[in-house]
Amino acid sequence: MIKRFLDYVEIRTKITSLFAFVMSLGLLLYKDQTMNLGNTLVFFCSMFLIDLATTAINNYIDTKDGNLALPFNRKTALFIIYALLFVGGSLGIILAYRTDLVVLFVGGLCFLCGVFYTYGPIPISRQPLGEVLSGVFYGLFIPFLMFYINTPAGTFLEYRLSFEEIDLKLKIVPIIALLLFAAVPFCCTANIMLANNMCDVEKDIKVKRHTLPYYIGKNSIRLFAGLYYSCYAAILLMCIVKILSPLCLLALLTIYPVEKNIRLFRKKQVKSETFVVSIKNYITIMGSVTLLLFISILMK
Repeated sequence: MIKRFLDYVEIRTKITSLFAFVMSLGLLLYKDQTMNLGNTLVFFCSMFLIDLATTAINNYIDTKDGNLALPFNRKTALFIIYALLFVGGSLGIILAYRTDLVVLFVGGLCFLCGVFYTYGPIPISRQPLGEVLSGVFYGLFIPFLMFYINTPAGTFLEYRLSFEEIDLKLKIVPIIALLLFAAVPFCCTANIMLANNMCDVEKDIKVKRHTLPYYIGKNSIRLFAGLYYSCYAAILLMCIVKILSPLCLLALLTIYPVEKNIRLFRKKQVKSETFVVSIKNYITIMGSVTLLLFISILMK
């Protein structure tokens, strides 16, 4: 039963949410930020359950269209989706109640994206927006929510809401620092989606699924490489402006295996053979930065 459930939600693919969470946790600890453990735990559970639900919905829809089998009968499989969404959504509402409307708004966007990624008349996965949205929701919103619920009120923004107006003030320096930090998980996550779509582009065209590679063609490979190079530029800049520990400069050395994988993927975009390089590169880059952050904490 448990094995079938883990297969249904593809537990092995949850690195994108877990790494973004742990990397954000590492930065908070490195900066000696006092954390709200209760809110952090509620956020993690909500985030993880919604991520599981997104994959379950994807598998449910894909097997329906492709007339393939699921680990459960379709009624049970649908119940699991509803249960994951209900518990994950409820925890999100609890977190918003314990914090404020910003968390409710951002969390609500994440919830809707998870549902409509493969569901609805025009699923996100069938549009040239998948790379950007996966990068935003996994690479930007997870770090933002982690920092927002664990830093003093007003660190990133201040707002005043009334029936007559909404007064919003953004704090430029913290937001720029957030965007710089989020560049790494954003680019690495987007490249997993991009690699998947490049491998499937011919098959997708036959079913009228027009993803980003359909529109930009051979430029997809250039974008694939450019996103990885952007990660290293962001890491270098974060070390210079002291967002990250100087020790994190060692993560730049991972450019050698990453470049090797880029060249391999440039030669051949085959799902069964080379898609895995996007996963390897994700783990290499995100894992090195995260590990070096935690080592930096121990060395302080």
